[in-house]
Order: sequence, then structure tokens, then C-alpha cells
Amino acid sequence: MQKVLNDASGIFNTPGIIRYSKAYMIITSEQLRAARALLQWDQKALAAKSKVSIATIKRLEPQSGPLKANQVTIEALRLALEVAGVEFIPENGSGPGVRLAKRIAPS
Repeated sequence: MQKVLNDASGIFNTPGIIRYSKAYMIITSEQLRAARALLQWDQKALAAKSKVSIATIKRLEPQSGPLKANQVTIEALRLALEVAGVEFIPENGSGPGVRLAKRIAPS
């Protein structure tokens, strides 16, 4: 289950919660694996782009549910994937997910 928490909640270091605009969004290991698959990245590519060790990625991906890692690690993974074009979709009744962001073709 994915939650978005306001800054007022006082939750800043809860595992699996990342800063998303003015809220914190939980990223799951399932989303992490799906995002990597969309980009056709292996764990080594994600490690290189995010500066997170392969060992950490290998530890996080098999777990079910929210990522259990330091906030800095989760933010680095999210940022690397978003820069590459992944958009994280929050829980909206149908479950959390990922998709490739629409890209504007150059004119």
C-alpha cells in the first residue's frame, strides 16, 4: 500500500518514504523492479546511475512492500529513475505503479 504523507505529519526518516513535492510517497520494491524493467536496466546500471551499491539494490529488490532503506538511498534511486524517464504512480485505489513519462518530441 502506498501513502502520501504531508510535511506536518512529522515523518521524515520512515523507511520507504521519499520526498515527493511537498509530501512523502512510499516507494515499493515492486515499483523499483518494474521501473528498472521499463528502462531495460540491470542492477549494475541502476547502481551506476544512482550511486547506490549493487549489494544494497540486491537487498532491497526481493523484499515485498515499501523499501526499507535510508532516506538518502531511496531518494538517490528515485531520482536516477525519474531522470531516466520513469514516473512513480501513487496508490489510487488500483495500487501503486510506474510508467514512462511522456516525452515531447523535438521540433
